[in-house]
Amino acid sequence: MTVFFTADTHFGDHRTINIWRRPFSDTATMDALLIERWNAVVTDDDEVWHLGDVARRPSDVPGLLERLRGTKHLIRGNNDPDGTLAAVGWASVGDYAELDLEGRRLILCHYAFRAWNGQHRGTINLHGHSHGRLKPMPRQFDVGVDARSFSPVTLDQLLASTAR
Repeated sequence: MTVFFTADTHFGDHRTINIWRRPFSDTATMDALLIERWNAVVTDDDEVWHLGDVARRPSDVPGLLERLRGTKHLIRGNNDPDGTLAAVGWASVGDYAELDLEGRRLILCHYAFRAWNGQHRGTINLHGHSHGRLKPMPRQFDVGVDARSFSPVTLDQLLASTAR
């Protein structure tokens, strides 16, 4: 099993194409690519932490979750109404999570923190919300699709991105 992270998919949200200058002519094209890239790296045995802002319409979320591989956990974003949280298909839902992965402590939230629990002891903050436009701090990573080639990423990929 591999653990992946993503955020800010904004499925079905035409505003996201314009605001964040995504390279898509319409939401159908955007959604198809997001689903294709997700399923190209995630298997049914994997786990995905979605750090918020899933879709424009909560009614679309159950169908999307059926089409996306893996066990899916949601950390609520500012564009995730109660209907998104209640959708069938989430293994867990919360506003914040701390987890241990590959010998590292991770702090997961939709929002980037200026300071976080364990920051000076090597803990890593994963977030979304900023669509790749926030200057990162040490041990802080934007896992949103705009910052990660429209695909979920692993912790190893994130750590390798700072080794360049």
